[in-house]
Order: sequence, then C-alpha cells, then structure tokens
Amino acid sequence: MASFLEFEKPVAALEAKIVQLREAAGEDDDVDISKELQRLEQKSVRLLESTYANLTPWQKTQVARHANRPHFHDYVSLGFDHFMPLGGDRLYGDDQAIMGGLATLKGRKIVLIGHEKGNDTESRIRHNFGMGKPEGYRKAIRLMEMADRFGLPVVTLVDTSGAFPGIEAEERGQAEAIARSTEACLALGVPMVAAIVGEGGSGGAVALASAERVLMFEHAVYSVISPEGCASILWRTAEKAPQAAEAMKLTAQHLLALKVIDRIVEEPAGGAHRDAGTAVASLTAAIDDELEALSVLPPAELRRQREERFLAIGSDLGR
Repeated sequence: MASFLEFEKPVAALEAKIVQLREAAGEDDDVDISKELQRLEQKSVRLLESTYANLTPWQKTQVARHANRPHFHDYVSLGFDHFMPLGGDRLYGDDQAIMGGLATLKGRKIVLIGHEKGNDTESRIRHNFGMGKPEGYRKAIRLMEMADRFGLPVVTLVDTSGAFPGIEAEERGQAEAIARSTEACLALGVPMVAAIVGEGGSGGAVALASAERVLMFEHAVYSVISPEGCASILWRTAEKAPQAAEAMKLTAQHLLALKVIDRIVEEPAGGAHRDAGTAVASLTAAIDDELEALSVLPPAELRRQREERFLAIGSDLGR
C-alpha cells in the first residue's frame, strides 16, 4: 500500500479516485470506463512528475527519509551478487547499523559497506535506525583495511541521520571512531566510490563517504546537521526546519554546484521508494562506471585525488 507524504495529497486523491473507478468497473461489466481510467492514470503520472520536479529542500528531506526507500539489504538483493557479510570490529562487538562484507558488482569483486535503517519496527530497533556506534565504524575500518590488503575496490552506501549520540557510544569513543574511519577512507590505495542514497547526516555520513567519487540520488540530502537541529540552534524551535533546509543547501543539486559531490543519479518518477528495482539499477550502473574509470589509477594517484577534492571544497566561495 502506497504511503503518501504531505505534499503528495493531490496525487493521493487522484490515485484514490482511480482505485474507486476500477472497483466500480469490476462490479458492473456493462460499463466501459477504460478511456476515463486511462485519462486519469496519465493525469496522475503527469501530476507526480511535476510535483517531484519542483520539490523544496525540505520536501526532498522528507523523501530522503521515506520509510519505503530502499535500504542496504534491498541494494544487496537487487543490485549486488554473492554478498558475504562480515561482522564485528574485533574489539567490542558487531554493530547492526553499519553492515558490510564481500560482494560482486557486475562481475567485479568489491567490499561493500553501508548503513541499514530497517524496514519495520523490529528491524529498525535492531539496526538502531541506521545510527552507527563506535564498533560499527571500527568494523568499517577493518573492512577497508582488508580491501586495501587484497586490492578490492570499496563501495559505500550512506543513509543515516547521523552517528548514534547515546552516552554509551561516547564512552566507547564515538568521535575517535568516526575520525579514524574518515582517515581510513582517505588512506585507501584502492578505488572508493560512495553513494548518498537517503540521508547523509553529519560525521556519521562523512565517515563512510570520504571517497574520490561521491554519488548522490537526486532526492537524497547530505548535510552537517539535520534541518531540525539547525533550526533548534538558530531559531530555538524545530518548526523552522523548512527554512533551515533551504539555507543549508543540502540537496544533490546544490551540492553538485558546490562540488561537494561528483554526480547525481536520477530516481524513478516519484522517488526511489516507488520503484526500488529501477533506482538500484541506475545506482549500480553509475557506481560501475566510476569504478571502471578509477581502476586504471595507481594508489598514489587515488590518494592524491581524494586529498585534492576535499581540500578544494569551499575554496572558491566568496570569489
């Protein structure tokens, strides 16, 4: 059953009318409403496309958080082959918010790491809503070091509101784990491609996204803080989140112009949550393109490119 966001109410009303019309047609075989049904379906598609072509940054934030958006396990099942999960940080435990392991992408062996939010109440609690703990980032470090040792490219799928802020995470060295995970990304001698597939929140996202190629779904968001958090600091109320989102330049379109990301991956009409298969196919094709281009570069060049891309961010602002 489709789940509609607030700004999608006109689309919801039209689709409800289509459903009612289909039900009425099924009850009365003597009435031919195929033309009217076709007209309404075409109108619904046009309305959906026009709505998503003009989303505000706050609306894009809502789409990026949609509960039905593909998550890590969906990407594994729809876009990667032979996934072998590897768990544990060899220090404390196995964080379920950050998953990883060996996989194959279009015949290419890789190490795949990403956030998993879960898709129902039980799994969301188990995966801590995609908010990684120190052991999750240390697991990511272990997998990246393994990838470097065996010459395997690294692909990361970023979708988190941020690292877990609980006191137990701070006691286990959350800030240090995030910093070292970021350092591990920058030190890799193998190609690394990161994809912001939903929310890219704060250091919890950067720790897995410090790659030489950063891709982003067109309705994803990527920022140092959530719009609600920003609004609470600036205006002392989360109700100003829409204004904060506008000012933060957190959309893929803004970030491409600012050179924070390298490529926008198109989503199906109405967002990735409406057609996960098509969305995953588009993303994996883009990742494969980038890995192919990076595969010919030596380790020193890969590190140089990463260093230059991050040092260049913001350097031309104000000119």
